[in-house]
Amino acid sequence: MSKLHLAQVNVAKRLAPMDDPIMQDFVNNLDRINALADESEGFVWRLKDEDKDLGAQIFQDDKLLINMSVWENLEALFNYTYKSGHIEVFKRKKEWFGKMKMMHMAFWYVPKGYEPTFQDAKNRLDYLNKHGDTPYAFSFKSKFTVSDSLNYKPIL
Repeated sequence: MSKLHLAQVNVAKRLAPMDDPIMQDFVNNLDRINALADESEGFVWRLKDEDKDLGAQIFQDDKLLINMSVWENLEALFNYTYKSGHIEVFKRKKEWFGKMKMMHMAFWYVPKGYEPTFQDAKNRLDYLNKHGDTPYAFSFKSKFTVSDSLNYKPIL
């Protein structure tokens, strides 16, 4: 049994403020999608009471919606993302969010019980955008293992 879990961050640039009619269907689905995550096999933790000011300050963009969660493993996150009701909302993302010029999702391993911070998330996204997929920060394209992560020396 691994002593590490998988953390993920996903950022998206909103097309409008959350209270704008453009965002209404997205907002209307948030509780359902969050409940689905909470009930998913392998789910550990998700950012709930987001400190929007801190997230905006660290990411230097108040239009970003920042999602962070922790899962037992990559398979659990993949199943939630692509094999659950989440996919219905995911397929509609262009209705609510603009295209990102950079990688906007990153995964990395954290000790069990650790809750990633906005700074952790920004650091991993920055690393992924600079170095591509590595065991330090990766995407669904590269399925790095806990062992890969433990043996990798990041370029800092």
